Amino acid sequence: MEKKQRTYEIRTGCDRGLCRTAVGRQDRQLNTYDWLADVPGNTETTDLVEVQFKHTRKGYYHNVNNLPLKKGDIVAVEASPGHDIGVVTLTGRLVNLQIRKANLKSADDIKRIYRLARQVDMDKFYEAKACEHETMIESREIAKGLGLKMKIGDVEYQGDGQKAIFYYIADERVDFRQLIKDLAAAFHVRIEMKQIGARQEAGRIGGTGPCGRELCCATWMKNFVSVSTGAARYQDISLNPQKLAGMCAKLKCCLNYEVDDYIEHGRKLPSREIVLQTLDADYFYFKADILGGLITYSTDKRIAANLETITAERAKNIIEMNRRGEKPASLQNEDLQQKRKQEGPVDLLAGDSITRFDKNKKKKKKKKPQQQATQNGEAPRNKEKKQHRPQESPAKEETKNESKE
Repeated sequence: MEKKQRTYEIRTGCDRGLCRTAVGRQDRQLNTYDWLADVPGNTETTDLVEVQFKHTRKGYYHNVNNLPLKKGDIVAVEASPGHDIGVVTLTGRLVNLQIRKANLKSADDIKRIYRLARQVDMDKFYEAKACEHETMIESREIAKGLGLKMKIGDVEYQGDGQKAIFYYIADERVDFRQLIKDLAAAFHVRIEMKQIGARQEAGRIGGTGPCGRELCCATWMKNFVSVSTGAARYQDISLNPQKLAGMCAKLKCCLNYEVDDYIEHGRKLPSREIVLQTLDADYFYFKADILGGLITYSTDKRIAANLETITAERAKNIIEMNRRGEKPASLQNEDLQQKRKQEGPVDLLAGDSITRFDKNKKKKKKKKPQQQATQNGEAPRNKEKKQHRPQESPAKEETKNESKE
């Protein structure tokens, strides 16, 4: 029992199997900040409570017993059949807004909270959760034996162990009636099959994207919007499927983040089909910096030849001149070119020495032979003593001087 509980804690990464703060790696995108928690009487406005379960599943329940619940409490809630164990993530007025967002119009969808979880409830919860990984592996083998084209990505047991939800992925419609019978016979629980998409599976598993950050679907994204290659075309991104695909093998969700800005700025640019005519040659559209408002033109349609980069305003002015039958001398603005010539080139290093970063190399002193011998481990050789003449006594020097005189 304790071994199964410890195995589940290691696998989920949360203490006691449930993340009390409801901000674990798998469920951070479901966390809601209660900015009305400090308002007096906030919890008394409604008896509705938001409860979160494993991964991306939430539910809304009535606190019929008026329990003093707060965020992080582990509770036992009504389920069909039996009961389930979850964590309270929101109370008070914000729950009504969350219910509107979830489109829960029927009162039957809102069930009751039984009690705060007891030790007996937690023991059953740990025992059921410890079997999820083994159940997933065995269920995959059963589905493979039936020849079904589906992948079971995850299994979630109910808190009391009477029900199991199997999350699967399939490209086509799958007849899993026989699979449900085999799973019920193998695990002796009530079976529920729930289909999810590739993006939802990536969010449940988690990972790191090519940007170096954790996947958006595993951190904050709740709703998935369809992504098309048109978003890449608006942003002038290369249509390389290996670069556009994410960890889920679908187009990256981040392609939709900035596409509106690119569309808005793209409307300010002239059409790509328009050819700019000058006295020298005709220029064709080559590429553009949409957000910067710069367009690069080439003298050849297919290759980059004699590239000239101008602003969108300059391109529109040339188009108007071509419509009037006029042709400028070049794509660049002549007035700006004359001003630049008059001003002359700007020397950025004026007054600075070119060798200011060079370091003076210190000359290495030659080692004396005696020091070199000691470093090599050899005994220093005794130098030959020079034979000095013995100094004469001062009395002899005086006699010599007298004789000379």
